[in-house]
Amino acid sequence: MRHFGHIAPEVRRRLFHQEPCEFTADSPARLLSAALGATLYSPATRPRLADDIVKQAGNGVVSMVLCLEDSIDDADVVEGEENLVRQFADLAARDGAGLPLLFIRVRAPEQIPDLARRLGPAVRLLSGFVMPKFTEERGIPFLEALATAETQTGRRLFAMPVLETPELLYLESRVEALEGIFRAVDKYRDRVLALRLGVTDFCSSYGLRRAPDMTAYDVQIVASVIADVVNMLGRADGTGFTVTGPVWEYFRVPERMFKPMLRHSPFLEGQAVGLRERLIEHAMDGLLREISLDQANGLLGKTCIHPSHVLPVHALSVVSHEEFSDAADILRPERGGGGVLRSAYTNKMNEVKPHRAWAERTMLRAEVFGVANEDVGFVELLAAGIPG
Repeated sequence: MRHFGHIAPEVRRRLFHQEPCEFTADSPARLLSAALGATLYSPATRPRLADDIVKQAGNGVVSMVLCLEDSIDDADVVEGEENLVRQFADLAARDGAGLPLLFIRVRAPEQIPDLARRLGPAVRLLSGFVMPKFTEERGIPFLEALATAETQTGRRLFAMPVLETPELLYLESRVEALEGIFRAVDKYRDRVLALRLGVTDFCSSYGLRRAPDMTAYDVQIVASVIADVVNMLGRADGTGFTVTGPVWEYFRVPERMFKPMLRHSPFLEGQAVGLRERLIEHAMDGLLREISLDQANGLLGKTCIHPSHVLPVHALSVVSHEEFSDAADILRPERGGGGVLRSAYTNKMNEVKPHRAWAERTMLRAEVFGVANEDVGFVELLAAGIPG
């Protein structure tokens, strides 16, 4: 699989200076954690789930979570598990080629080895499990269950803990909770692919819900948690983990109070005025703003609950030609001693030592999402990726 692999090769050649790389479920964890992109959630009870997965793969989705937790009723868990076993068998019978990375979101640790066993040979299509309401105390049993499932199946399985409990939100317990989470995930570092943020649960603790013309970063109590999670768990010194962006809840806006958050000029230049109108109608201007803020705050990828959210996440994850040029200059071997240099675009200073970690992250993102051609912006990437 590869990002933007669903569009024609000649279109990719026009869009990309460096095309996204190909990867598989067996690729190195460092690559996969960056490549998750827009992780699309789907209830595990969907009767045509196998068909849905194949369809979404054809539309550019590269990671999916099949959910047995909050997205389904408590009474439907058993049926959801049975449906997953049937749907994985269906996918395996189709040979399983070209599928996204597939994860199961469970409710309890004992579901992990049980489901891995029940999937039988189709477990080869599973990349891991999403672990809800993760704390040190709750999380260790999940991670131990994952290790058991790996031993039983002989299959490499990854964990994606979800950070969403009140202990993280409440100021008096936040640092202790984050320290405990770090101890838990550090012990199983090789199997923790990414940490996911449950912002809807954070808001729930205070009876809040952000409006479609506001981002998670406008809700200050949520923004403070995101900052502290990145501060303690997302460092670029080798101790950190990939932290993914929070879910965007909206896909249509009946009425708005504030002006849209998309400028006219990029769409006029790209002859895509109609695309701008559709994005605004479906609340995508808020989503695009939040994706940009995710990246500015050290997050990579995003939880998605609607297929229309996938392409904006991927389009804004592509490295611009200017970013690539700056990163390449900073990482030149002869720059190992540091120093300051003017950007090749002559519009900024690149300071080699302070910007090195940014450059390394940018080059990893360039590998999995590609580098846009010099005259290609996010509008062209959005327009090209929309199914015809």
